[in-house]
Amino acid sequence: LRAAPLRGYTIPGLSEKLITALFADDTTVYLSAHDDYADLLTVLNRWCAASRAKFNAPKTELIPIGPAAYRAAVYATRTLRPGGDVIPLDVTIVPDGVAVRLLGAWIGNRINNVAVWQKTCRTIESGLARWGRRNPTLIGKKIAVSIEVGSRTQYLARVQGMPKEIEAHLLTQIRRFIWGSVATPPVAIEMLYRPLSLGGINLLDLKARNEAIELIWTREYLNLSPSRP
Repeated sequence: LRAAPLRGYTIPGLSEKLITALFADDTTVYLSAHDDYADLLTVLNRWCAASRAKFNAPKTELIPIGPAAYRAAVYATRTLRPGGDVIPLDVTIVPDGVAVRLLGAWIGNRINNVAVWQKTCRTIESGLARWGRRNPTLIGKKIAVSIEVGSRTQYLARVQGMPKEIEAHLLTQIRRFIWGSVATPPVAIEMLYRPLSLGGINLLDLKARNEAIELIWTREYLNLSPSRP
């Protein structure tokens, strides 16, 4: 792909153009407004013939990048540029407002980030309910929160960011799971965040965890060394 007649994206500070990203059996290709989809197909067909692999065209999804007017034009004309080759009908051109899953993250134009989290929230609520039916101890509940809330949200929060509405919802679910329907909890939830040596149970502090993720992103963004990701 790097040797193909495709411009891809030129990013200041990078010696090579951004044209493709590979992970396992997922391939992401970046085409500029000057490229033609037909040129990409030529490369892919040649590679498939040489490797005896098969390109799964029906699963291909194209997300237009750029100003709203350009995105609308790509969607309406099924071309990347005026006079360019028409994108085959078996390729899905993703309109604004529709999220596409890529390596566990959800990407797209003008997507609803809260809606992206709904399935995860339902899974967490279902998991906590199963744990609750076993009448776990306080330490057992702490373990359940780490598994159901911590483990299920860490990656998505890292790559997607967790909206404040989702964070507040999950904090409510944690409090309800820990204390049930008690109107006035016997101990403040902040006390349970503390380590055992300070009287707590090391309960997951979701807000602090999310803030730590944001700080890591900020640190990486401000890293101007050659090791910057």
